[in-house]
Amino acid sequence: MTSVLQQAPASSDAAGAAAPAPLTLEIGGMTCASCSARVERALRKVAGVAEASVNLATEKATVTLAAPVPAATLIAAVEKAGYAAHEEAAQLDVVTAPSSTLPAWWPVAAAAALSLPLLAPMLAELAGLHLMLPGYLQWALATPVQFWLGARFYRAGWRAVRAGAGNMDLLVALGTSAAYGLSVYLLLVHGAGHHLYFESSAVVITLVLLGKSLEARARFQAIEAIRALESLRPTTALVRRGGVDVAVPVARLRVGDLLVVRPGARVPADGVVIEGSSELDEALLTGESMPVPKSVGGHVSGGAVNGDGLLLVEASAVGLDTVLSRIIKLVEDAQAVKAPIQHLVDRVAAVFVPVVLLISAVTLLAWGWLTGDWQQALLNAVAVQVIACPCALGLATPTAIMAGTGVAARHGILIKDAGALETAHAVDVVVFDKTGTLTEGKPALLRVQGAGEGEGASDACLALAWSVQQHSDHPLAQAVARAAAARALAPTAATDAQALPGRGARAQVGDAVLYLGNRRLMDELGLSAGAAPPDQTVSWLARQRAGQPAELLGMLAFGDAVRPGSRAAVARLRALGIRAIMLTGDNAGVAAVVAAQLGIDEVYAGVLPAEKRARIDALRGAGARVAMVGDGINDAPALAAADVGIAMAGGTDVAMHTAGITLMRPDPTLVVDAILISRRTWRKIGQNLGWAFAYNLVGIPLAAWGLLNPVLAGAAMAASSVCVVGNALLLRRWRPQRPA
Repeated sequence: MTSVLQQAPASSDAAGAAAPAPLTLEIGGMTCASCSARVERALRKVAGVAEASVNLATEKATVTLAAPVPAATLIAAVEKAGYAAHEEAAQLDVVTAPSSTLPAWWPVAAAAALSLPLLAPMLAELAGLHLMLPGYLQWALATPVQFWLGARFYRAGWRAVRAGAGNMDLLVALGTSAAYGLSVYLLLVHGAGHHLYFESSAVVITLVLLGKSLEARARFQAIEAIRALESLRPTTALVRRGGVDVAVPVARLRVGDLLVVRPGARVPADGVVIEGSSELDEALLTGESMPVPKSVGGHVSGGAVNGDGLLLVEASAVGLDTVLSRIIKLVEDAQAVKAPIQHLVDRVAAVFVPVVLLISAVTLLAWGWLTGDWQQALLNAVAVQVIACPCALGLATPTAIMAGTGVAARHGILIKDAGALETAHAVDVVVFDKTGTLTEGKPALLRVQGAGEGEGASDACLALAWSVQQHSDHPLAQAVARAAAARALAPTAATDAQALPGRGARAQVGDAVLYLGNRRLMDELGLSAGAAPPDQTVSWLARQRAGQPAELLGMLAFGDAVRPGSRAAVARLRALGIRAIMLTGDNAGVAAVVAAQLGIDEVYAGVLPAEKRARIDALRGAGARVAMVGDGINDAPALAAADVGIAMAGGTDVAMHTAGITLMRPDPTLVVDAILISRRTWRKIGQNLGWAFAYNLVGIPLAAWGLLNPVLAGAAMAASSVCVVGNALLLRRWRPQRPA
């Protein structure tokens, strides 16, 4: 039996000591998750720091203090770790995108343009053609790749050395430097006709730069999400002071200000209505498409869109204390703790790098002392570093990710965050939003009941209802228009049409006034309306002629239709051993009906954004790997907090920016396909890493023993890369499975 838990609004804890005010630093020079981890460790070592969290995407560090600590002390600790830092100026959570006159992919393009001529002779060799560029031309092409475009690896590698750690950047710098240095040595000693290894160093740097570029694209999704949220906040507010309405910047609003909210305007801050009535679109909080009636005493939230009425609102929370600002903070905080699994390779490199250097040094000394041939000793030592150059290791994950994201895109799944693709394979709980995700997200006319009998009575009722609302853009009016058009009905000319905020609408049609609205409007007309089903919104149509009492003409029932494929998606998840849970801001009655239709056993109704995120955190805290599927602004904190965020096409920009995966069609079965693609990709990553490590375990001892010269080492390195890439490209054969 479906269990529905009605969530109570979260209460604030006013008791207890105030938490230490966090300090925010802007950090420069970070390139990967290991960089952010080193900054966190450096900050946590400072006396008086209770906790430090670094957001790689926004390049900010949030430091919680247990005791007063000068910002200069924290900045000095970050700089000692090899990164730049400065204190963030107090502002209203405004995030700006990094500006550049060149596209972000230009280093990859430049490196590829310089590397392809070096790679061409190797490719021609496979076709039986023997070509070789002049040695000094090879040097001229490889040098800018090595020291200009590859300078980032030297800088990051040096920071790792200073921090007493190893990472992929250091491994790339050492391996490519060994191949480049050996090539320069051979060019100077043996001349331009000797085999050189410039192509190895240049191609490795190009491929790793490509992987870094893909990683950077994922990191900046967080910034786009927060900027999209910021766009919901109006820049100015109309404030009534001394009986005069004046425009004031939102940043200067104060608690207690009287805000004038005109029809169609966004509410500038949280507050309480003290005059007027209207309907507000609060989809950013509840996710529900139905406007919410507001009258004197009602609470409104900043960012909500006002309907037809004029409201006077007393501000109760402004600036960073509004609900919208707290949603922004929830998104930012949740994204700060997400780290792609790909950085497991960095942790392996921390051990791998010193081991390779030790083996190379031992090889040099042992061969030199035992044979006296120091030139051969150097070649063997360099062969160790060439074969250990992390081409296959660096390609293992990005090539599988690229192949997986490519096949996913062809089948309607846009994966913007490589970490999401890597993580989704382990998902054992999928949490769905209801409105706009499992359902269509817009009201549809489900039933029309006229005062008379037969289809003619319902058609007459529907035509009159359309006559009342033919010029309205209210969601229910649009549903009436669609239903009437489908039945080829035409509206009757109406005059004196008027919206009745919080109740419905009225219009003069012929010799009578028609009313279409809720139970409150019927009560005002002295009419007794019937009971409405818990999962439907009901409007009643009434007519009143001059000097006569009002009479009921019919009833129209509206509801949110379940999306095609929703039930199949839930069934497929169950077959994979994955739990399906529904979180919704709608009421418990509606939630229970939809859950029963879809076969979902666990439902939480009446939840707000912070409560959605809390539910996600609770599931993760219990050991579950959670995917969140949603489409609205209210889902953004939960999408960010989940291990994998999946946004539905047609949803808000905020949801799609926050989620790592976007479904390009509003089809819930794509959620299952995304998980299956992730599982297949994860297997390829494991196979590729296994091959890369096995290759090193076999190749390095052979090179150290002198059984592999640098030429064979370079060929073996290239062969390992071909195996890794070929295995990853097998992912392109994947096809979604559909039940017969």
